[in-house]
Amino acid sequence: MSDVLRRDPRAEWIARNRLHPLHAALQPRLERWMGPNGVLRKNVHGVGFIGPQGLKRIDRSGGQQGGSTRRAVSVQAQRPLHQVPSPAFYIAVVPDLPGGRLSAHDRDVLGLAHVLAGSEGAVLAVVFGEHKERAFAEAGVDRLLMLDHQGYAPEQQVLGLQAVDNQFSPRHWVLPDSREGGGERGRRFAARIGERPATRVWQVKNGLCIGRAGAGVQDLQQPVPRLILAAAECADAVSETRHEALAVELSTPVVANVPRIQDLGPVEVDPSVIPMAEAPFILSGGNGVKDWGLFHRTAAALGATEGASRVAVDAGFMARERQVGASGTWVTARVYVAVGISGAIQHLQGMGACDKVVAINLDPACDMIKRADLSVIGDAALVLEALLAAVDKWRQDNVRDAA
Repeated sequence: MSDVLRRDPRAEWIARNRLHPLHAALQPRLERWMGPNGVLRKNVHGVGFIGPQGLKRIDRSGGQQGGSTRRAVSVQAQRPLHQVPSPAFYIAVVPDLPGGRLSAHDRDVLGLAHVLAGSEGAVLAVVFGEHKERAFAEAGVDRLLMLDHQGYAPEQQVLGLQAVDNQFSPRHWVLPDSREGGGERGRRFAARIGERPATRVWQVKNGLCIGRAGAGVQDLQQPVPRLILAAAECADAVSETRHEALAVELSTPVVANVPRIQDLGPVEVDPSVIPMAEAPFILSGGNGVKDWGLFHRTAAALGATEGASRVAVDAGFMARERQVGASGTWVTARVYVAVGISGAIQHLQGMGACDKVVAINLDPACDMIKRADLSVIGDAALVLEALLAAVDKWRQDNVRDAA
């Protein structure tokens, strides 16, 4: 794995985009250069590094931070801090957090809440249970409220949201209208507080919200209600500012009630029987896969649902129902790993709604590499073997620790 080249397509795109606010931070900084008259010039502003508080520091001991760390700190410091010490009102958001992390849909909803909050309001994120997210501040959260939650308990969640509504009195509630729980949670909460929500909202502008209606072929325009169930891409995610994400608490605990729904826990499901359109984790193979036995073993070890490009399906390596693309199945996986797929336009259309895309390919200039969030340039067989070895080692370590 030491010979595998990894690229960051987003950083390369920012470096090429002169209008992006982080463009200057990703440009190579020259400390010394030769002037037109043959005189050696020095960049006096290049001495030192940016500290975590955004202040410039100079390490006179000679142990200044290196290039990669210095660049990462500079990029973080370039984003201005948005603070709301005394909010005039709140915009409450309840993200889905599938897998314990913010999804692309959650970030779009937070972006819409940030638009509704403006400069005087604050975005209050209400999170149920444990999570793995560490980027609430970068996603646009001004206040963060954690509520206890175990398993599937919609009635208890609605009671918690009602307690938040009584204490903070948000001007608007914004929830993702999704299958991950936001759609059901929002409709239950609307019935509880007696509000009529706007559903499948894809735009809020000039005091009006526009939502999909008529089986998705018509738009319904109405004044912005207090409760909004937003669709994906309802607004741009927050990317130019970082927020405080200050922790807040409820003044009174939520009174537990006897639920009418009993959660019996998760049920283990074979990834091969999960429909492609509903699979959260897909390992997809293309023309670059030469060892399909290794591909199947890797998918089984990772617990991923198998997919394929049209080339692999036409060659008979995978069944037709496993084809991903405009002429196959449109997928919305949380993680999509493309192995040996160059990225035809039909395939990119079919997996365009996936959250995180990992590409394994020998061609660093193919379209799939440009689309991917993480790219691994190398032979597919070698990468899959190394991945299998890493999974086996991780499982052995867990067994050893448990013993």
